[in-house]
Amino acid sequence: MTGYVTVDGTLAFVEDHGDPAAPPVLCLHTAGQSGVQWRHVTPGLVAAGYRVIVPDLPGHGRSEPAPDGPVDDLGAYAAWLLALADATGLDRFAVAGCSIGGKIALDLAVRASDRLTAVVAMAADAWTGGRPSPRGLRRELVDVAAPSRSDRTELGTLAVLGRATEPERARLIAAMHRREDPVVSNSDLIGWASHDLREQLAAITCPLHLVVGADDLWLDADRVRWAASRIPGARCTVLDGVGHYPMEEMPGFPAVLDGWLRELTAGTEAA
Repeated sequence: MTGYVTVDGTLAFVEDHGDPAAPPVLCLHTAGQSGVQWRHVTPGLVAAGYRVIVPDLPGHGRSEPAPDGPVDDLGAYAAWLLALADATGLDRFAVAGCSIGGKIALDLAVRASDRLTAVVAMAADAWTGGRPSPRGLRRELVDVAAPSRSDRTELGTLAVLGRATEPERARLIAAMHRREDPVVSNSDLIGWASHDLREQLAAITCPLHLVVGADDLWLDADRVRWAASRIPGARCTVLDGVGHYPMEEMPGFPAVLDGWLRELTAGTEAA
């Protein structure tokens, strides 16, 4: 049931749709955003037979702030999501995430492969090479609330969308993104730039699919391919004409994600 759940002493807003007995999939949003990014995907996934759980991370959307302030460690989000899974009765589940959500999905695969039926990590790699600079992002925290920040967010979003995205859809995505909390989103980006799982990829045992848009200016597709090559049995897809936000950019994305999840879980069901 959609509503609030207490996690680590604070209230988290969680959308929960579909048959409670259906295979669950946890959908994770990007830096500074909220579960609203999945609004066009959730109905299609439910129709395809999934229970869809879409949380707002601490300090995002309708969730209360984290007790110690904005989070700049993606591993802390991963630990929080495992606590959320326990609080909502999720034992084994799939995860689909994008951007920081994709990197958090990778982190969850490292921490809890035994609990994950499938992982689709979009717009994510194991290590960004420290780009953007965490030091620069920390300096920027002093002025991120300036009025121009919203404009920069909107223009920056437009810059990383893929060339196949229809202009009207691109304008809507950018308009939705500019509503973020600048301090929270900057802290998210510090976590993005400093998160390093390179030495832990080989420990992942759950079925995993890394996805990157060919037009994603934030990521190097070769780094994503490299990460996939270090994970036993992992798959990698480069999406032509797509940028940093596949679930928002691509018409018909629910069917695409359903296909990826079914491919990943088919092997485990056969075994």
